Amino acid sequence: MMKTFLSSITFFGLGITLLSMHSNHLVVAQNSKSEEFIARGTEPFWSVTVGKSAIIFSSPDKPKQTFLYTKPLTAQGRPADLVRVYRLKNRENSILIIKQVDTCSDGMSDKNYPYSAIFILGNQVFEGCAEKK
Repeated sequence: MMKTFLSSITFFGLGITLLSMHSNHLVVAQNSKSEEFIARGTEPFWSVTVGKSAIIFSSPDKPKQTFLYTKPLTAQGRPADLVRVYRLKNRENSILIIKQVDTCSDGMSDKNYPYSAIFILGNQVFEGCAEKK
């Protein structure tokens, strides 16, 4: 008898969707939901929002820039949540790096963030902290 079912489980921190079981063969697909982050820094003030369809850079003294979402590169042999590298399309030498840390301080508030962030926009480097939205 062939049974079909749909359920979700978490396996080693990865969201996995079990699609179906046919004749003792399990069909598995990993969730394609992109992670959403906000990275920010001070002196100068800046932020980068990573959304499902775009990566947006904002700063009070620069025009807002929007990039298409790109799937991040991850560190070889490490958990995907440890480090993410986003290569920003349509902008040469522009990269966002988000790395999991014990704590990251923005230097202005008492808030501690679980990620550090480095944003390279052309020949400018911005350093700050990040969190999941």
